[in-house]
Amino acid sequence: MAGASLGDRLIACIGGTAGIAITALVTQYALGTSAAWAWLVAPMGASAVLIFAVPASPLAQPWPVIGGNVVSALVGVGVALIVPWPAIASGIAVGGAILAMSLLRCLHPPGGAAALTAVIGGPAVVATGWLYPLFPVGLNAVILTATGILFHLVSKHSYPHRPDRDVPIPVRDSDDQPFHPDDLDAALADLGETFDIEPEDLGQLFDRVRYHAAKRRRV
Repeated sequence: MAGASLGDRLIACIGGTAGIAITALVTQYALGTSAAWAWLVAPMGASAVLIFAVPASPLAQPWPVIGGNVVSALVGVGVALIVPWPAIASGIAVGGAILAMSLLRCLHPPGGAAALTAVIGGPAVVATGWLYPLFPVGLNAVILTATGILFHLVSKHSYPHRPDRDVPIPVRDSDDQPFHPDDLDAALADLGETFDIEPEDLGQLFDRVRYHAAKRRRV
């Protein structure tokens, strides 16, 4: 992960621990049940990884986390009611969830697991029916997102993520001047955020930006 320091990794660990524990406890209290499947769903574990480890990722923002999980669970429930063959229903549910999330601009990888759980989660999940996307999936997602917002206020990370416009940009002698990998590391340190992209990919992207900028100036 580009920009990830040891401190960031430890913060992500603490955040994930607190996020899941608080989500489970609050949902259990709100729903008043001791059945684990009724107050915490497995996709929240994957959502927690995104929220606390890569809070700058577009996939980890509040709308993808909440919308992606709820919409995908709705798709999964609908498919489970229509398609009687579990293997086929599983594939359609995940594929349909990807399409729905993409169209609604809330793509969130754990949403695929939410859709799949609605199909193969067993009699307990099936019995919940159309309530499953709201309770516990939606409630879990809202609590986990709220915990992430509060946690990152303390950890000094931008969440929901907004680019920092106040980072000073030094004047370069030439826009075409190549940069050293150490320059990229220093820039990531300036931003103080963890991005879900390899530094080498960032470097390649910047090289292509310079290429097209130079090409545009020659036209």
